[in-house]
Amino acid sequence: MIFYALAFACGDLTLQQFLELPTISVLVIISKLAAIMARLRYWYCLFFIIGFLWASVFGYYQLNDQLLPEFEGIPLKITGEIANLPEQNAQHANFEFTVLESPEKLPTKIKLNWYAPTEILHAGETWTFIVKLKRPHSNFNLGSNDYEGWLFMQSIGATGTVSKDSPIFIAPASLFNVNRLRQKIGDSLIKNYGENTSTALLKALTIGDDNSLSVENWNTFRITGVTHLIVISGSHIALVAGLVYWFTINLWARLNILRFPPPRAAALGSLITAIFYASLAGYVIPTKRAVIMLGMIAIAQFYQRHNHPLQSFAMALLVMLIFNPTMLLSIGFWLSFLAVALILYRVAGRLKSPMNWLNGVDIQLTVSLGLSPLLLFFFQQTSLISPLVNFIAVPIVELMVVPLALLTCLSMGFFPWLADKFFSILDFILKWLMTCFEFAETLPNAMIDSSQPSFFTVILSCLGLLWLFAPRGVPARWLGFILNLPLLFPIIPKLNAGEAIVTILDVGQGLAVSVQTQNHQLLYDTGAKFPNGGDMGKNVVLPFFRYQGVKKIDTLLISHDDNDHIGGAKSVLEGMSVESVLTSVPEKFTPYQQIMRCQSGQTWIWEGVKFTVLSPAIFFETDNNNSCVLKI
Repeated sequence: MIFYALAFACGDLTLQQFLELPTISVLVIISKLAAIMARLRYWYCLFFIIGFLWASVFGYYQLNDQLLPEFEGIPLKITGEIANLPEQNAQHANFEFTVLESPEKLPTKIKLNWYAPTEILHAGETWTFIVKLKRPHSNFNLGSNDYEGWLFMQSIGATGTVSKDSPIFIAPASLFNVNRLRQKIGDSLIKNYGENTSTALLKALTIGDDNSLSVENWNTFRITGVTHLIVISGSHIALVAGLVYWFTINLWARLNILRFPPPRAAALGSLITAIFYASLAGYVIPTKRAVIMLGMIAIAQFYQRHNHPLQSFAMALLVMLIFNPTMLLSIGFWLSFLAVALILYRVAGRLKSPMNWLNGVDIQLTVSLGLSPLLLFFFQQTSLISPLVNFIAVPIVELMVVPLALLTCLSMGFFPWLADKFFSILDFILKWLMTCFEFAETLPNAMIDSSQPSFFTVILSCLGLLWLFAPRGVPARWLGFILNLPLLFPIIPKLNAGEAIVTILDVGQGLAVSVQTQNHQLLYDTGAKFPNGGDMGKNVVLPFFRYQGVKKIDTLLISHDDNDHIGGAKSVLEGMSVESVLTSVPEKFTPYQQIMRCQSGQTWIWEGVKFTVLSPAIFFETDNNNSCVLKI
């Protein structure tokens, strides 16, 4: 089963590498080839072709559900349902919208922004808006997230904005809408316990709403390697399902209902619980995988059949790619499945240590080291303290925090006094955990940064780790470490003296230019800042420098005070070491050191590359006329 699923996934992955979808005539020819493979019983080849064909068909369906060019930028009146938990504050609201009625052929699902919203939105409500839409698009930069690919994977066919004073409320959410329940739980938590880090973590662990967590919180989780504990993951689903299974099988045995054996009742109860918890989480990728795998185990238990973990793993992989072949575009998909694969590889068919805690250490080290090549490839960084932090945090979160979080939410509507008790205990544990995380974050070399390794280096490293983690008796396991040397000690080509690489980053309206010499780095402008709090410094510039392996900016030059040039500067200064700032508006950077006003005649030379400021020679009244002009 596992090889059939992998063959299907490889066919899907092959299609994802194409710049455009194959023509219908090509797909017909490939379909005939599939028939030949079936007749010859070349099953692996058949599954590969089926994966390729299915991904192609799905791609055509998705592209057909995107906004037509003639509807871009014009006012459109639409009615539909809010399809997720809205991100909302006084300045901005962001939400997904399922279109139910429109005069034109529009995509089924769109993503909307509403600036200075005049109404409070709730998940599942039906509204009428006048909107201006545009086709999915994102900036193209090395190291940045593929936002357009994410929209495609989420079946979002357009993005747009809501016109002011146009919204008309139509109907509240249906009683059977799970997003309505998620919204109600989140609102009740805020109402009862206020807006704080503990409440934000509680929302993330129960309803999958992590919007209340601050940027500082996410940085802490990223550096310590505990992000998977903060969001609802497969391990949380498995834990809750396991607790329900244990409780049900013991209770059922005492009830003595012999017509329905306790194992069957427990399997059914745990599966229903897993489905419900995953729906509260919004059915993100790790929860879908966990539910499918638990479903396979529950069915086997129900019918008293043996089910190998690899069978469940393969079925989860196959089912998820059948429902949405574009999941291969998701980094979370790769990390989720690889983590489970590493655990299965490490524990399958091996003797366990008589000391259970050593088994936990072994699995944690395996997962942390095994995911490192992918983390360096996707994010250009990985946490060195993750194994230690997770060894302490995993049992606390899984065995204490998650059960208490769910008990708090379950008792909130029926026994408020009991919910308060649960939350008090939970708040104490979460504050202690956050203190530990923040301390670990400050340890030297907690996180390593590197330029993006090559695909070949990542494959070589993964093979080396598989060899290193192989069972005892496999010869020369130490050679697995040798295969990881290219990842640990990458060879970064250096520029020659007198050479410079100039990269104009795609920041939309505005400017951000990277200039790299043999040993120095200059950044000219940083792009814009947006009303929703994001900016091009955080979204584009910092990821680009991580991708390139740049750890320090020698000179940050801000030409003038317009938002589309200075907007990302704060994020850059906070996210990287900056030696000096050269600008026409030094008063905007008073908290920082080494600030100089740019003036005509300033000159410096880096490794044979000469930089000269041409303007301004005198002070002008307008910011644009005072812009720093640099000659290289």
